[in-house]
This record gives sequence, C-alpha cells and structure tokens, in this order.
Amino acid sequence: MLTWEGYADDQWVKAFEAQTGASVSVSYTGSVDEIFAKMTASEGADFDVIAIETSSYKRLTQEKLIQPLDSSKLPNAKNLAGAFKNVSAIVFDGKTYAAPFAWGSIPLIYNADTFNTPPVSWEVLWDEKYKGRVIVMDDANNAIVTAALTLGIRDPFNLTDEQFDQVKKKLLAQKANVASYYAGFDDGVSIFAQGGIDLMMSMGEPQAPMLKKQGANVGLVIPKEGAIGWIDCWAISAKARDLDLAHAWINAMLDPAVGTYISTKTGYGNTTNQAVNIDAGLTYADKLIFLQAPEDFAKRIEVWNEIKATPVQP
Repeated sequence: MLTWEGYADDQWVKAFEAQTGASVSVSYTGSVDEIFAKMTASEGADFDVIAIETSSYKRLTQEKLIQPLDSSKLPNAKNLAGAFKNVSAIVFDGKTYAAPFAWGSIPLIYNADTFNTPPVSWEVLWDEKYKGRVIVMDDANNAIVTAALTLGIRDPFNLTDEQFDQVKKKLLAQKANVASYYAGFDDGVSIFAQGGIDLMMSMGEPQAPMLKKQGANVGLVIPKEGAIGWIDCWAISAKARDLDLAHAWINAMLDPAVGTYISTKTGYGNTTNQAVNIDAGLTYADKLIFLQAPEDFAKRIEVWNEIKATPVQP
C-alpha cells in the first residue's frame, strides 16, 4: 500500500496480517505529487491500496488508476458518520471510488516563544522579520491554494491566468523568507525542532504534538483567511492483485476503534467517531476550505516547479 505516515501503524498491520495471513508492504509518501508520480509510473500496478485526499480522485479516475469499491465487501461502511456517507468528490458515474478515513487541515504552526499571541494571518509568512525562519511544505497544490487564500481569491481551485500570475508572484516573494521546502511530516518536524524556525506551513495537526514531544514550544492556528481542509480516503488501485484483501484492509480501517486511535494519536478528525473529534478540539471545520479538484493539476505542478527553481532575488 501507498499511504501517509500514521495511517498504517504496526498494530493495525500486524493484526491484519494475523487475521488474513497476508503480508503487508507499506510505502509512505511525503506529498500528493509523489503519490501520482508513483502510481503513474506503474499505472497503479505497484500498489493495491492507496490513501489520498478528495481533490485527487477526479484525476485518479480520469487516468484510470483506481477502481470503484464493492460496498458488499465493506460492512464497516455503516460506521461512517453522516457527513462522510455521501462525499461527492469520490463518486463518479454513480460509483463510489473511495472510503473516507480521516480529515483535518493545513494549518499554521508557530514558535510560541517568539509569538506571545498567535499570528492572525498567513501574511506573517511574508514578513521580513522572519526571513530564513520559515519552512513550507513542498506540495504544489497546497502551496498555491494557501497563497490564493492569502490574496483573498474566493475560488482557489479555479484560478484564471491573471490569478495564476498573482499567486506565482506571491510565492516567489515568499522564497526570501523560506529556509527550506520540506517533504513529509518527520522532515518538517526535524527541521523545526533543530531550532532557528519560527513559522511552518504545516502538513497537518499531528506535527504540533510531534514537535512538543521533542521539546518545542509551538502553537497551531487557523488564520483569518481560512485554511485548506482535507478528507483522506482509502482507494483500490486499478491493478490491485487481490481485491478481497484490498477491501478487507479498507473495511478494517473503518472500525470505530481505528478512528478513535487516529484522533487520539494524531489529532486528526476521524470519520467514524464524532464524539472523539469534539473531545480532541477539532471544532474549526467551519473555517476550512475543503479541497476540490483544481482546474489544471499539471499546470499547478509546473508553476510550483518554476517557483522552486527561480533564484531568490537579493
């Protein structure tokens, strides 16, 4: 399977192997771009099951990299909370292609030793005061959407040519402040925890507790412009070798006990136990702009690569 860190913990893998007699090989990814690159390279044949967020499913189905789920093989789908039973972004031609698993945001994490009160705007990432003290996730779509929100663009998923130019200029201006573009939860946490970093465009809620465990004094905030919200789902590759096993894994992940563990351990919202979401303080869903399929994913990757390749102006 190809998934994010924290979505295939040893205890679940070992329990699944004991139950099914299967051997599970887990590959972790650091970005949506990497998932597509790995899936496209083998037309999906290298993986049976993947986890990815909702905005990617239109492209996954268009490129025939995943296949519809068989609901008869997912009895635990009955555990899904109402908000996750009919997610339009994963339904195509009347067929459901994925099972919602976890949700959360792309928030701003800040050094609480530097900030007496939380930053209120994403614009802080452009403040010259923090030059060289900012890290940003290396993810084309998330970087572009967040910059568009900062600019006040109302629909960050359907940018005009003029808006693309505005976003590109904005992100190029940010480069002067960026110490590093990071890939993966651990990478971002490691860079921040080493010191000298005050602000991070985070990959998600788990990075705050991860940093605190390493002794960093950090806070997490959803800026006034809002932040990206996401729903990660499990899907089956178009070239999965064993459909029964693939469905069995997804079914196991829809057990409320797994949802409870996800929220307790990572701070993510889960799709099967809403009481736990409230207890975990995940009450800011109304401030999130949930991911949608962008107007041209390939163009976003091209623009992002151009931004990263452009030297910082003195």
